[in-house]
Amino acid sequence: MKGTAALSSFLAAALLVVACSRDEATSEPVAMPEPVVAAEPAIDPVTGFKVTGDWEIVRANCVACHSAKLITQQRGSAQQWLTMIRWMQKKQNLWQFDPVTEEKIITYLAENYPPSDAQRRAALPPDLMPPNPYSMEN
Repeated sequence: MKGTAALSSFLAAALLVVACSRDEATSEPVAMPEPVVAAEPAIDPVTGFKVTGDWEIVRANCVACHSAKLITQQRGSAQQWLTMIRWMQKKQNLWQFDPVTEEKIITYLAENYPPSDAQRRAALPPDLMPPNPYSMEN
């Protein structure tokens, strides 16, 4: 019996050591990988445009008529950018783009200057605008 009791005590102590060593192994903090954050594209020092995608096409076609700051301060979806281009073509004599160039410009602008919650409110529809006292149409 003494041998059995001693063996039981030895096994109990061995199990305790094994259990403690397992607890210590699992209680160590596990190093979590750093979250991957997409790097912001470089900014062109002359125009302020994000240097990504077809930014040079935008620079070549848009800064010919107005400041790049006018573009970087704006925000819009692809449809909103297209609407602005159509307005400039109709009212400001902007030339017609070939379809590939126009698509590249709109894609660049929509991806890099998309709508945000911090932007101005949407323009009022024409039927809600007050009469323009300087218009020849009134």
